[in-house]
Amino acid sequence: MATNSRTSRRSKQKKQKKSIWKRLLKYTSLFILLACIIGGGFFIYFIVTAPDLDPDKLDVPYAAQLYDQDGNQFADMGEENRVKVNYDDLPEELIDAVVATEDSRFYKHKGIDLRRIGGAIKANIQRGFGAEGASTITQQVVEQMFLTPDKSIKRKVQEQWLALKLERQYSKEEIMEMYLNKNFYGGNAYGVGKAAEVYFDKEDLSELTLLENAILAGLPQRPTAYNPFKNPDLTAERVDTVLTLMVRHGYISEEEAGEARQSEIESVLTDKEPSGNKYDAFVDKVLDELDEKLTDVDVYSAGLKVHTTLDTKAQDRVELLLSDAEDNPIAYPDDDLKAGMAVLDTQSGAIQAIGGGRNRENKGYNYAYNDKGRQPGSVFKPIAAYGPAIENEEWSTYHQINDDKPYEKGGSNPIRNWDRQYHGWLSIRQALAQSYNVPAAKTFEETGSDNVKEFANGLGIEFADETLDARDAIGGSSTNTTPLELAGAYAAFGNEGIYTEPYAVTEVEFSDGSTVDLTPESEAAMSDYTAYMITDILKDVVKSGTGTNANIPSLDMAGKTGTTNLADSWFSGYTTDYTISIWTGYDDQDTVMPDDQVPHRLFTNTMEYLSEDTDTEDFTKPDSVVEVDVQKGSNPPSLASENAPSDSIVTELFVKGTEPDKVSEEYEELDAVSDLKAEYKEDDNEIDISWDYDDDADVSFEVSYQTDDGDMKELTTTEDKDTSLSSVEEGKKYTIQVIAVSNESDTKSDAATTTVDLSAEEDDDNNDDNNDNNNDDEDMDLGNLQAQYNNGGIDISWDYSGPDASFELDINGQTQSVDSTSEHFDGAEPGETYNITVTPVAGDQRGDSEETSITIPNDEDNNNDNSSEEDQNENENNNEENENEEDNNSENNVAAKIINFINFF
Repeated sequence: MATNSRTSRRSKQKKQKKSIWKRLLKYTSLFILLACIIGGGFFIYFIVTAPDLDPDKLDVPYAAQLYDQDGNQFADMGEENRVKVNYDDLPEELIDAVVATEDSRFYKHKGIDLRRIGGAIKANIQRGFGAEGASTITQQVVEQMFLTPDKSIKRKVQEQWLALKLERQYSKEEIMEMYLNKNFYGGNAYGVGKAAEVYFDKEDLSELTLLENAILAGLPQRPTAYNPFKNPDLTAERVDTVLTLMVRHGYISEEEAGEARQSEIESVLTDKEPSGNKYDAFVDKVLDELDEKLTDVDVYSAGLKVHTTLDTKAQDRVELLLSDAEDNPIAYPDDDLKAGMAVLDTQSGAIQAIGGGRNRENKGYNYAYNDKGRQPGSVFKPIAAYGPAIENEEWSTYHQINDDKPYEKGGSNPIRNWDRQYHGWLSIRQALAQSYNVPAAKTFEETGSDNVKEFANGLGIEFADETLDARDAIGGSSTNTTPLELAGAYAAFGNEGIYTEPYAVTEVEFSDGSTVDLTPESEAAMSDYTAYMITDILKDVVKSGTGTNANIPSLDMAGKTGTTNLADSWFSGYTTDYTISIWTGYDDQDTVMPDDQVPHRLFTNTMEYLSEDTDTEDFTKPDSVVEVDVQKGSNPPSLASENAPSDSIVTELFVKGTEPDKVSEEYEELDAVSDLKAEYKEDDNEIDISWDYDDDADVSFEVSYQTDDGDMKELTTTEDKDTSLSSVEEGKKYTIQVIAVSNESDTKSDAATTTVDLSAEEDDDNNDDNNDNNNDDEDMDLGNLQAQYNNGGIDISWDYSGPDASFELDINGQTQSVDSTSEHFDGAEPGETYNITVTPVAGDQRGDSEETSITIPNDEDNNNDNSSEEDQNENENNNEENENEEDNNSENNVAAKIINFINFF
């Protein structure tokens, strides 16, 4: 009974499992069926909405129209230079080359190639949709004539449907004829017939060689890049691919291919290089961008409306300056000097103008942005040295580097400065402004090659070598750049660190009315403090550095010069509106540059022209940057003191939070000498002078004297604290002045003075003889001399009766004349005793002097002598007693001194 139960349970479990699988299979089948229905519905919808196969569009391709930044058309690509060729006139070798390269199963499929589609599906699964196409020649014809370039399933379905329709209506020969007649081949040549004329000067296509046929077969993929006149090296690479495919598909032998490869591309080209369109240097860049960004579109036959960034005012000016026109203000040293220019909008990165070369009546090598470029020289220093240092290390513009000797590392040739001199410690501002190489190399080393590479890459600069060294910092390595690349990098410095890849195309409108925006995204390549601080240094380059010949005083601008082995000369500069980068040099790089100032003249003429009647704003200092007055020569930097002379102060920029907080002691205020005394020695007929000063101070003393009201004369400079004035004259009044001077700087103290009046002594000698006269003089009574400590100073007051007089006030040997009966003395030092003497003076008459003294309490003994109301009341009572006592006996000096003594305590 138990056995039957187990068997029954097992049977039920098997039935349940079968039921689950049946349901899963059922639902999966329903899902697949539903997906097929939905997919089929979409497929049918795509086919129904496909455009008609208009025969008129198959005959003559629609030209691309180019518009400037203001919406005005300036070029029509495809309206000229077209020669139609019949299929019977096409050489078999040319057709073989095209079929091998573009569609090896062209004569076997019905418009679409299922085998290629399978391979494309696999590639798209592995690398993403659109990674690889499976378009046949037939599909390419209908795609370029009738469809937009978006990589969507809809477009692909419509493309395949129209290709099948085209194959039903036209023969393979007719389709091949359409394909070869509609293609753009570069050099302003449309169709293979015109291309044969343009490149090889052959109207009869049967005369074409294997190499020439391979060139023509490879050009349509990238007609501007593979243009043999401009880029023979790239053309050779493309030809090698075509020949390899012809061998693979059995059209030629390996020996034939090898023989063709041995011929130079230039050897088969005609000398009659095609004339260019208006603004052809700019158009080159437009076509390259379209070729790069619209990979599935034949821009020369798809009826595109291409909106560009062209500023015709800028382009016209650039083309004038690069021509031999009589009204060209630029003087060139010879006809062989080459030049390339790029003009950008600093804020957006939009290309305003391109100067591809001098006298471009014929389209040729575009020096403004061609892939090869040239060594950048010192224009690379902000990009590969100082910019990365400020960005990563937060260096200030004052950061000190020791330019002491040639830079040597790793056994390479030493890096020397261009002037073959070395300048000791200097700031990166000075080093960059004067374009010294050694500081740039040291900056590169301290910053690190990884930081340099990352910074430069963010500005669109790619290095030729994986490993960098210090020569990259001075633009002397194998890395080459172009004016367009450098203009893009420098524009970021002028745009608060925001980089936008230079671009010529903003929007493309297709024949069906749809549009695509091709404006690149902007990115923060550096901090705003880096951009501003580099810009501020580059302002000095044109004001006082190596770029003064490019300076435009009326504009707030920055820039940098560069030369390489005397064969290339650069200048890159910018305002907040425009950025311009210029290269001049020779194709033969062994040619020495006879005039390296041509880029400077091209820059100033272009920038002035573009900026006229424009209010160009200055660069705005961000909140992340602070200006600091630094003591020149301090290392690390110190704040300049209040006493520092102006020529010892430099204003530098610091990243906020890194500025110095220590004040330099170099020009710290010196104390004046104390206890200055001068005593006449009658026997020696000289005045002995002495004073006190801190024994540890590293100072000297300038001693001067004045006779009566004459000029102050220098007596001596000494490190002693005494000297003498000899050969004095009786009857004269001598004023002695002593000033302390730092031996480490030019800082000086206030002057201390005292007087020796020999005329008064002479009067005393004759006093007995003149008693009668003196009795006629009015009495000069001075008394009640008071001195009180008050908040760091001494309040001094006295009473006086007699004729109008001034008062000679002597405090510890320092004498001054005052007109009132009170004076406040600042700077009283705790613990110091001050001896005070007041003498009334009326004309030649001097009254009796009054003396008192006061010792300033130490802080720890008395923190606030004047804060106690009780003490103040006691002082007031004492003052009243003093006044009453003085009234009783104003001539009693002894009593006055006693009262003053009591008052102090």
